[in-house]
Amino acid sequence: MTGSRSKGSRVKGAGAPTVRRSRAIAVRRWAIAVAVYLVAVFHRTSLGVAGLQAADRFSISASQLSVFVLLQLGIYAGMQIPTGILVDRYGPRRLLVVAACTMGLAQLLFAVAESYPMALLARAVLGLGDALTFVSVLRFAAGQFAPRRYPVVVSITGTLGQLGNVVATLPLTALLHGAGWTPTFLGAGLLSLASGAAVYLMLPRAPRLQRRPREAAVLLDSLRGVGRRVNAAWSLAGTRVGFWLHFASMSTSLAFAVLWGLPFMVEGQGLSRNAASTVLLLSVLVAIAVGPPIGYLTGRYPATRVPLAIGVNLATVLGWYAVLLAFSDPMPYWLLVTLVLVMTTGGPISSIGFALARDYNGPAIVGTATGVVNVAGFVAAIVACLSLGWTLDLQGSASLGSYRLAFAVAVTVQALGLAQTVRWWLLTRHWLLRAQEAGKPIPVRIQRHRWDLSR
Repeated sequence: MTGSRSKGSRVKGAGAPTVRRSRAIAVRRWAIAVAVYLVAVFHRTSLGVAGLQAADRFSISASQLSVFVLLQLGIYAGMQIPTGILVDRYGPRRLLVVAACTMGLAQLLFAVAESYPMALLARAVLGLGDALTFVSVLRFAAGQFAPRRYPVVVSITGTLGQLGNVVATLPLTALLHGAGWTPTFLGAGLLSLASGAAVYLMLPRAPRLQRRPREAAVLLDSLRGVGRRVNAAWSLAGTRVGFWLHFASMSTSLAFAVLWGLPFMVEGQGLSRNAASTVLLLSVLVAIAVGPPIGYLTGRYPATRVPLAIGVNLATVLGWYAVLLAFSDPMPYWLLVTLVLVMTTGGPISSIGFALARDYNGPAIVGTATGVVNVAGFVAAIVACLSLGWTLDLQGSASLGSYRLAFAVAVTVQALGLAQTVRWWLLTRHWLLRAQEAGKPIPVRIQRHRWDLSR
């Protein structure tokens, strides 16, 4: 008996360092993959502080400036479901290499572009590379960590990605001012290529896939299957709540971050570019700080998820309308910062949409439902950016009065998303209450209130 215990002790003692080494290797590999995502977020938001220089460099109007975001985010949104198919077929390592190299080449082209069409092409290619990144990182992490650790890894991945947004504020502003347009974006492109090289050299190769006969026919059949899964996910009220919640939460905040925040604060509010960049940096830091508490709260008390999102969106919409109507002169600095920070919480709040997609869809279509939800916020940001740019062009100026009207139009996009969120939330509650009263299993138990839809 003693010999048996001694042998078990030796196995345990020898196995513990092996487990620790395996875990350390997994963390290092994941960190390399996350570096590509961090660079992607930096590329995605770089135009937020370079928008005014881009307008001068290419001699374009406000609505033409918005087309950069239309292309970049439009391609990103449209590629989410195809990216899932590609990562299943070719593996996350290959897609991360392709993503990093694509974004690097796009930024090199953007650095030397002197015409508006060439710059548009560069941003379109950038959106394509960006679209391949996040899903690939999550898929890679799923293969490196145990299922119980995976939700934590996903949360940390999103938080670390926001560091790319930090780099795209004050540091990028200083670099643009000191080095100029071409050296700055050449450096960004080379950074992306370096991250792709790190993935290629340091991440393990996936097992070689055996070529299948009639590969084109198999791919076509899988595409038809995707269409069926999208229809199945969209038919559920829970998916639509997640879609519209993501739409409302990200619309104004993403449009402000990727393009119109700095021009509004500089041309409309009279801030210096450094002061405006500081506000953007502060907003990113706040988003990083509030993300984990929101995740903990909504995970522990799932019934609070949608009401919390509705409250944040309502505060953002009413706050914007109030200050736009109340101040014909630049608003006080403290009020501007407060408004931006409240709006910024929309980014972390939007992740609630993914939890709803997971809860209300079966395992066979939950990935597709997540992709459907992820499209919503980027579509909303595109609409907000375009409506803002068109409104500025129609007024023919970039004065405070013009920005007030333009942002009122853009915030209306968020208000419409909020109205749809409330509508589908009430419909979903109606379905859940009926199922609960019939004794059927439901994702989250709820209580009936007087404001619920009638039986």
